[in-house]
Amino acid sequence: MTIQQVPFFQEQPVGQAEFKTAGTTSWVAPAGVYSVNVVCVGGGGGPAARGNGASGAGGGGLGWKNNIEVVPGQSYTVTVGAGGTRTQSGNSEAGPGGQSFFIDASTVAGNGGGGGRTSSNTPGTGGTFVGDGGGNGGDGGTRGGSTSDAGGGGGAGGYSGAGGAGGIVSGGVGQDGSDGAGGGGGGGGACGGSDSAGSGGGVGLLGEGANGTGGIGRTNDGFGGTGGSGGENASVPNYNAGNPSRPGNCGGGGCGADNTNAEQANGGVGGVRIIWGPDRAFPSTNTGDL
Repeated sequence: MTIQQVPFFQEQPVGQAEFKTAGTTSWVAPAGVYSVNVVCVGGGGGPAARGNGASGAGGGGLGWKNNIEVVPGQSYTVTVGAGGTRTQSGNSEAGPGGQSFFIDASTVAGNGGGGGRTSSNTPGTGGTFVGDGGGNGGDGGTRGGSTSDAGGGGGAGGYSGAGGAGGIVSGGVGQDGSDGAGGGGGGGGACGGSDSAGSGGGVGLLGEGANGTGGIGRTNDGFGGTGGSGGENASVPNYNAGNPSRPGNCGGGGCGADNTNAEQANGGVGGVRIIWGPDRAFPSTNTGDL
């Protein structure tokens, strides 16, 4: 195996590249760049909707890895996972979130969250990760025993802890979603009466920051979780105003709903960010925009 040597007189330049559109593309290592640090967030699981209630989806996992060796001028694969798609058929599972990775799935990756489920108390599980560190996505919330309630979506994983779990329904009451940990997104609040629960918050790609907070559980339309590490908040649903429960990008999990109206958006898309330069490292050493 040949070990790359950086010339002693050459200081590696500083830069970054960010990818937030689902699909596979290529990144070419710039001149003078011999190693990079990368964070990957998987897509959030898709939402589930059914007249007799549904559980929430899991948030996407976040993985990061430092000092990945690259060759200037060489092309490397970048894949961003899509958010899981919605389901409204009986006794079915919504689409899982897609996996995000750099080079390949064994180098560094954020795995997608599991989809929510109709007519089930089994929620989607949070996505796992591959890398030096990171956090699993939050699990979705269970719908409880009623036919008119729904669990919240899980938040995206953090840089050193899991995303918040979606709120559950207990005794007919929609519970709040959990806060994220390690900079992860907050889980969405459950819906204990009718309509839609809250979706999970996403996570930012600029390094570890404040934890996202869990959304409030309510009788109608649970509130979404907030984004962790400066990530995107889940929207507050209001079907009558044409606003679906939309998970936060990157990695927010979709929620459950008690009917088949168009009250939910698909799971949050994933993301990948590559940074390079001296004295930069995830989870939080000079990882911001430079």
